Amino acid sequence: MTSPTPLTYRDAGVDIDAGNEVVERIKPLVKRTMRPEVLGGVGLFGGLFDVSGKYREPVLVSGTDGVGTKLILAKQLNRHDTIGIDLVAMCVNDVLVQGAEPLFFLDYFATGKLDVATTVDVVGGIAKGCEIAGCALIGGETAEMPDMYPPGEYDLAGFTVGAVEKAKLIDSSKVRAGDVLIGIASSGPHSNGYSLVRKILARAGNPLDLDLGGVKLADALMEPTRIYVKPVLELLARHDIHAMAHVTGGALVEKIIRVVPQEFGLEIDTSAWPLPAVFDWLQREGNVPREEMWRTFNCGVGFVLIVAPGDVAAINADLDRLGLAHWQIGQVTPAGTGERLRIG
Repeated sequence: MTSPTPLTYRDAGVDIDAGNEVVERIKPLVKRTMRPEVLGGVGLFGGLFDVSGKYREPVLVSGTDGVGTKLILAKQLNRHDTIGIDLVAMCVNDVLVQGAEPLFFLDYFATGKLDVATTVDVVGGIAKGCEIAGCALIGGETAEMPDMYPPGEYDLAGFTVGAVEKAKLIDSSKVRAGDVLIGIASSGPHSNGYSLVRKILARAGNPLDLDLGGVKLADALMEPTRIYVKPVLELLARHDIHAMAHVTGGALVEKIIRVVPQEFGLEIDTSAWPLPAVFDWLQREGNVPREEMWRTFNCGVGFVLIVAPGDVAAINADLDRLGLAHWQIGQVTPAGTGERLRIG
């Protein structure tokens, strides 16, 4: 009898050498995200982070997310170096809402066949996002799974842990009728609504080189999600902010009302800020109803502060100093017996 041909893991579609090359190439990128609280470096079975010296009564705040079908557009355009920033942003902006400082981040990258250059681009973007947010990239998983994903496909997920002093946790208990909503500008669609974006693109003939006031449509759609961590933490250190919201899936219709207690409502004035060109194009080309725009896209507002009227001027001045476009977009109202949310 003839002996069967010896099989290796590479024969099964998994290239350990490529995985090792990715690890070596991302080491300097990961190193730039380190913080003094990280113990033992990267490469242990579990990431270690010491919070004992910084907090007296730390409350840990965790968040996990992905970037949705924006990945498909990244593949179509062969742009993989910023999608990792989106991944970090979606997680760290969420934990920021409770007043938490993101401490560390972990990623999960899964693909059918490991392409070293693409993987390094993606993880490099994750490292860049961590640098912007000030959190350490202390671990992750790169999984090569032939037969699970077609060639060239990959998926991403991320996880972050932040911390806040218990006494400074933002839980919306300070929200009162008359409080003002300050909207901070988004950088574009961020990482939400891309199934609809791609449908509109296909209907319009994929005009990705279309000029939108000096910016190509492709660039506007791939602009990474803005990371609000450092400027908002600075605001929190200087001002009494009653509540905050990260405007993601569900957009203006669902996200802001979530942080307002049931006894109150919201009035949002959509004429208070200009609709950015990319959203205007999406609405026109897709013939998207106004209400659908507000429930699908951030429409130019990526993060919202809810503050007392007397604090608005000082917060506006700090936002100007920090270089963040912002608008007074509405107010908290008594809920009464009508709708809790009114968008005008």
